[in-house]
Amino acid sequence: MKLTIDDVRSRFQKHFDGTTGSVYASPGRINLIGEHTDYNNGFVFPGAVQQGMIAEIKPNGTRTVRAYSIDLKDYTEFSLDDPAGPSASWARYIFGVCREMMELGVPVEGFNTAFAGDVPLGAGMSSSAALESVYAFALNDIWGENKIEKMELARVGQRTEHKYVGCNCGIMDQFASVHGKAGSLMRLDCRSGEFEYFPFNPKGYKLVLVNSQVKHELVGSPYNDRRRSCERVAEAIHKLHPEVESLRDASYEQLDEVRGQVSEEDALRAHYVIGERERVLTVCDALEKGDYETVGKMMYETHEGLSKEYEVSCEELDYLNDVAREEGVTGSRIMGGGFGGCTINLVADELYDNFCKVVKEKFTAKFGKEPIIIDVVIGDGARKLC
Repeated sequence: MKLTIDDVRSRFQKHFDGTTGSVYASPGRINLIGEHTDYNNGFVFPGAVQQGMIAEIKPNGTRTVRAYSIDLKDYTEFSLDDPAGPSASWARYIFGVCREMMELGVPVEGFNTAFAGDVPLGAGMSSSAALESVYAFALNDIWGENKIEKMELARVGQRTEHKYVGCNCGIMDQFASVHGKAGSLMRLDCRSGEFEYFPFNPKGYKLVLVNSQVKHELVGSPYNDRRRSCERVAEAIHKLHPEVESLRDASYEQLDEVRGQVSEEDALRAHYVIGERERVLTVCDALEKGDYETVGKMMYETHEGLSKEYEVSCEELDYLNDVAREEGVTGSRIMGGGFGGCTINLVADELYDNFCKVVKEKFTAKFGKEPIIIDVVIGDGARKLC
């Protein structure tokens, strides 16, 4: 994490009373494979990154939260007892976490806080989950005696998205932000909540994000529409096969049975999700064998599905994927919800320098804006710094 405690503390002291509080951090995340499967009760394969959010917090003896966003240079305050909450979108994440922690019985009081992040906004690395997780972890530490378990802290962030922000996201982003461990990816079963760590040290390869700098906005229709498509197909299959509760349980054959009852668009969405479930499991097996060629093949297949079937790509991301193929990159795909953001690339060490050079040159020539290269280092989850 390039961001330091001092970066936040100096602003905290300036904007409040010159004293200091406690400092917490929570990371953004990458997801090697398993996109749009979490809200279909499938498997995902994320890892926390070194970039994230840092927040300083100090109780202020009132029922009011006074919050300063260092990056946005914006200040707001809100009462913990006002069900409407603040209007500023960034502050609603903090408000939602406060209200959800109170629902769990944590006696949250008013506090002063300042926060900043070095997760690239709009890059699909989930800056929002990092923000939710840093406050959920902190409130649990300050007022909750750390009684709330980590998975419930992740659900606090997810409920915040649903109830206070308007994005019907799955659990993956918050899970990764809370549970991350340096040097490990995690395979999460989004239905059972069971997960396991997979050591990730791909000898001979680097994980590289290429940020298109096209901003995506998941709140609102594009993301939620796709979720509803999946639910409609699952409901149609469930009528014929009661054991199928979600697309996690569905097969291609069952999808074919209901094609006449659902729209072609919904069927395409479902076809992608069923295939992605299998790709995650294939990648897990391949990683255990050190078979990175198979990992890369699955990444390209995921991109194809996200672009052509799930339709969450865009011209810039498809172009980045094409350049990766042309340059011999082992694997490349959209990462995150789509509609902009990054591609995640598995690049052989000997190709790394040339790939970074060529992708910058070609993308800039075509779109007039240079993409940002972000080297991925897998880091730890939410924690107290001091």
